[in-house]
Amino acid sequence: MRIEDYALIGDMQSAALVGRNGSIDWLCLPKFDSPACFAALLGDKHHGQWWLGPAGARRPDATRRRYKGDSLVLESEWDTPGGTVRVTDFMPTRHVNPDLVRIVEGVSGTVEMATEIRVRFDYGRIVPWVRRTDGLLQAVGGPDSVWLHSPIPLQGGDYAHKARFQVAEGERLAFVFTWHPSHEARPVEIDPFEQLTQTEQLWEEWLGQCAYQGPWRDAVVRSLITLKALTYAPTGGIVAAPTTSLPEDLGGVRNWDYRYCWLRDATMTLEALIGAGYLEEARSWRAWLLRAIAGRAQDLQIMYSVTGERRLTELELSWLPGYEASRPVRIGNDAVTQLQLDVYGEVMNALYLSRASGMEPDDRAWTIQRELLGYVEAHWDEPDEGLWEVRGPRRHFTHSKVMCWVALDRAVKQVEEFGRTGPVARWRELRDRIHAEVCHKAFDSARGTFTQSYGSAELDASLLLIPMVGFLPPEDPRVVGTVEAIQRELMVDGFVLRYPLDEDNDVDGLPGGEGAFLACSFWLAEALAMIGRKEEAVELFERLLALRNDVGLLSEEYDPRYGRMVGNFPQAFSHVPLIHTARALS
Repeated sequence: MRIEDYALIGDMQSAALVGRNGSIDWLCLPKFDSPACFAALLGDKHHGQWWLGPAGARRPDATRRRYKGDSLVLESEWDTPGGTVRVTDFMPTRHVNPDLVRIVEGVSGTVEMATEIRVRFDYGRIVPWVRRTDGLLQAVGGPDSVWLHSPIPLQGGDYAHKARFQVAEGERLAFVFTWHPSHEARPVEIDPFEQLTQTEQLWEEWLGQCAYQGPWRDAVVRSLITLKALTYAPTGGIVAAPTTSLPEDLGGVRNWDYRYCWLRDATMTLEALIGAGYLEEARSWRAWLLRAIAGRAQDLQIMYSVTGERRLTELELSWLPGYEASRPVRIGNDAVTQLQLDVYGEVMNALYLSRASGMEPDDRAWTIQRELLGYVEAHWDEPDEGLWEVRGPRRHFTHSKVMCWVALDRAVKQVEEFGRTGPVARWRELRDRIHAEVCHKAFDSARGTFTQSYGSAELDASLLLIPMVGFLPPEDPRVVGTVEAIQRELMVDGFVLRYPLDEDNDVDGLPGGEGAFLACSFWLAEALAMIGRKEEAVELFERLLALRNDVGLLSEEYDPRYGRMVGNFPQAFSHVPLIHTARALS
């Protein structure tokens, strides 16, 4: 299936992808970054899959599907010659162990159904040992164990379990899949119908806090729900996406693991949540951040695990063929070792916004911020890998310098507005010096635009953020010139590229092309609105909204060459600027 053929369900600790045809092709348990027990997304059914749908020679796509109201409860319906059937998929709020529930309901007539389940632990590598106990199936492999409660008998064979059954109008049959550590006792069974009601109520109550009431409410609400689903509830960490190795270039090598907490992505997510009225999530994230980055400022990483682990070693899984033969399949991410100076500005900005939104002061947070500022003062003038985590040579990226300015600017604001103490005169002087240097070394006066890095001729979509972070006002001719240059030179087929991918441009050190990062096009829409071209901004924004799949989700990129989504899915880095742009245009 195409990437956009999937929908997301989750319990705010992990998540599953459910295809249009009723197949669950991706699920990592017990956490977002745990090994997958269903990994067909990156291989085929033999790497783990659970299909449930109308019986027949093929597996047809659902006639229609939707989330039930403003929730993460997915409903898929098939119209068949015998009648209509509905499958409801969800993961209830976790009690002790993670559960996945699939409820089959007869809507009209009588429908012949079938199911086929293949559990494979460790990303499809381990075929578990399966036994029957009290009418349940238990699969065990190493540290993992799952129990499957099925309302109909399942027949084993070919390392899978299958069944055919009928469902008549008014009937409801519930399957419950529960994971637990293999050394522990059998988990307590849940009531799936009771949990369905509670899950719906949970989302209804959460959405009741939403402060956004603009014209694009449906898109904003679905994006907020997605961001909440990508939050690891026990710690407050926010993952960039629930998947790994979905390609940025179909058949290529740009396949990365996004199941971690990027400080950049998480801080932008925090801003979106604060703007929508969700301060409790902001408090949880701040607590996660302070735990994760505790220690020496020079040891700050650009990303951490959902629980704050720092070692995210990148490995290749040779037994998985990859999504549409896009190899290698990777887990872990070596970008964790990169120097990306912009994250210091992102962190300082997020903590400033937290205070400005009314969150209580935290003396420990300010102590850590002062440590981070000391590092910025000593290293701001060094080259780095930048926002896009390039694997080519380090450069003096303009966005990185701008965000170092942001770090110092937000520190000064905390002194001025909240009475914090620190060497504010020194911070002001360095802030102004960085500003002057960027305006001198990163601005191409002949073309009237800022450039990607000092001395370069290339443009970069991150330059669109200059007015959004307050580095220059929107009406400044240098801002207007930059927006217009990006619109003129970086737009391809109506979408904004991150930067040129010409053969003679070795900025990222990787072969092949890529799709257009959706965040960049959302940034352009917001920037156009800021410089007074709102009609153009709305037109671009609504064209981007039309790219969402049938249940309102976006991946990292859209590739106009194929007319398809590419990259990890769903992607926080796409849904966050959607929310920002909707608020700006509203």
